[in-house]
Amino acid sequence: MDAHRQAYKEEAYELLAELENSLLELEENPEDVELIGRVFRAMHTIKGSGAMFGFEDIATFTHEVETVFDLVRNGKMAVTRDLVNLTLRARDLIKGMLDASDGGEAVEGREAEEVIAGLKRLVPAPAIGDPLPAAERPASRLDGGEGPAVTYRIRFKPVPEVTVNGTNPLLLLAELNQLGPCRAVAQMANVPELEELNPEFCYVYWDVILTTKRGTDAIRDVFIFIEDDCELKIDVIDDGGILDTDADYKKLGSILTERGDLTRHDLETIIARQKRFGELLVEQGVVTPEKVASALVEQQHVKEVRKDRQAQESASSIRVPAEKLDLLVNLVGELVTVQARLSQTATGRGDALLASIAEEVERLTNELRDTALNIRMLPIGTTFSKFKRLVRDLSVELGKDIEMTTDGADTELDKTVIEKLNDPLVHLIRNSIDHGIEHPEERLAAGKPRQGTIHLAAVHSGDSVLITITDDGAGLDREAIRAKGVERGIVPATAELTDKEIFDLIFAPGFSTARTVTSVSGRGVGMDVVKKAIDALRGTIDLTSERGKGTVITIKLPLTLAIIESLLVKIGADCFVLPLSIVEECVELTREDVRNAHGRNLASVRDQIVPYVPLRERFLVGGDAPEIEQIVITQVNGGRVGFVVDHVIGEHQTVIKSLGKMYKDVKGLSGATILGDGSVALILDIPQLVREVEREQAVW
Repeated sequence: MDAHRQAYKEEAYELLAELENSLLELEENPEDVELIGRVFRAMHTIKGSGAMFGFEDIATFTHEVETVFDLVRNGKMAVTRDLVNLTLRARDLIKGMLDASDGGEAVEGREAEEVIAGLKRLVPAPAIGDPLPAAERPASRLDGGEGPAVTYRIRFKPVPEVTVNGTNPLLLLAELNQLGPCRAVAQMANVPELEELNPEFCYVYWDVILTTKRGTDAIRDVFIFIEDDCELKIDVIDDGGILDTDADYKKLGSILTERGDLTRHDLETIIARQKRFGELLVEQGVVTPEKVASALVEQQHVKEVRKDRQAQESASSIRVPAEKLDLLVNLVGELVTVQARLSQTATGRGDALLASIAEEVERLTNELRDTALNIRMLPIGTTFSKFKRLVRDLSVELGKDIEMTTDGADTELDKTVIEKLNDPLVHLIRNSIDHGIEHPEERLAAGKPRQGTIHLAAVHSGDSVLITITDDGAGLDREAIRAKGVERGIVPATAELTDKEIFDLIFAPGFSTARTVTSVSGRGVGMDVVKKAIDALRGTIDLTSERGKGTVITIKLPLTLAIIESLLVKIGADCFVLPLSIVEECVELTREDVRNAHGRNLASVRDQIVPYVPLRERFLVGGDAPEIEQIVITQVNGGRVGFVVDHVIGEHQTVIKSLGKMYKDVKGLSGATILGDGSVALILDIPQLVREVEREQAVW
């Protein structure tokens, strides 16, 4: 049961996210019937499943909200901003109730009552007191609306005189056929001998198997005008997947017994004869051939329906806990390491057969690695949708008019990266809303549209994803930022800085040009935290801005954090790893080059000066450096920085391992990996190394 409750909660969280998105879209398109249906179905599912798994508070509360929203679905109530506001609050409360079941803070009943009271006040006066039938019924398919496809067994037995008043039963069957896939079998048992037959009478009755998303009311509506002149029996024989466990359906005998066409005694008697069941029934005169045919039709029909449904379900998706995926990726990482050892051993022994096996294992390992990593890839749109609510709520709070647009929501990114990206994006968007976009009056005075825009976009770029946040607000004040930098002693007063260098000052800890710090944000306040978070994801953040026109923030992130392509280098006996995504090239550094630089760590690379960091000195590696060293030139924050190593070994597939809490304060290292020979190589945190060197040089 706990597993079922957990499954319900996972589904409910997804439904709440869908509900929030639908409501935000509905606010923009209040007449969209499809969106109204999505909102209703999400609440209906949350309510129905909640009651089933013991979440009575959620079921009761959601029922109240659903009841009001059912009026919208039936066209008795319009979608208004107040309705969306209250429904969003209700959505937050439902989420709070779910969180509370995991030990979160309990939702106050008073707040829930306020929401319900607010919703009821929105109900048009004539509708007050209406029974609100649909929401109070146990299942949506009973209200004539659409629900899961259900298969019904219908016995339609009109009185013989039904045709005398002009009723044509065949037209009723034709109307029934419009509700969904339908099969009808005429029963002739009551047809009299010719001399007793009245040609104006109808002696035939029908067994119908119908699969439809409409409810029993829709079926009964077909016969509404002759309901007093017929015997109508409707049974659910397949409820859309809850009861069935496989594609098979009941045996013929069970069907006939259920219909009342065969007694249990007759069934057992016939079975005992071990002959073909249907034939025996007909031979014995227990049932007519038509009844057997009817039951066989039912059996075949339901089999086909279930087979199709199971085929669709198996081709769709399955729900897997994230922990299992993490475990899978970890195991694949171990396999990659072992495969590297195998390849190295095979190369060392010169055994052709072993080398062939190692190559095959490498191929399979690479395929398994790619497949495992792809499983963890999720569209970033799930994160984007959260920010629409953020923009909406903060705009109202600050009295601004801001529209958020998105692009590239289907761009896929590793699940872990998406989760860790949430906080930095929230901070950046809050900054854009608070200090980027102007108030409507200011925008109009500046000749801009009254409504500001924040555009969030994602796009693949090689092995990375570029995420851009663009606003058409006031832009950054270049001179104010520079003056603040000088005031804080970060830059000399006489320094000539490019726009990028000036804008990068806002990433300094505690840097802010805001005259007042609001409850929402301050541009610059906490931007160092954003940068650290992006650096931790091995990403980069870049910012451009034009005064009066707006700001563009670009974040570049790797697709995955688990396994990366890297460059393996060696210093003395130690190996180090640099992320290949930031490596531009490798050049030689001779002793003459060092002498010509007169003690400065600068190299001339095709007539361009590139500063470099001697890693041997940096990490205090003993021994003598070779006569000719190597400079690995990287691209960091828009600039080129070199790192001097003894040797460049080559590209390497790196499985990232954390260093553990003991090494959390070590600067310049982001993790470690195990090499093919079992030794450990440290993974360099290049942006952090550069910052540390810059900080030390500023001190000296």
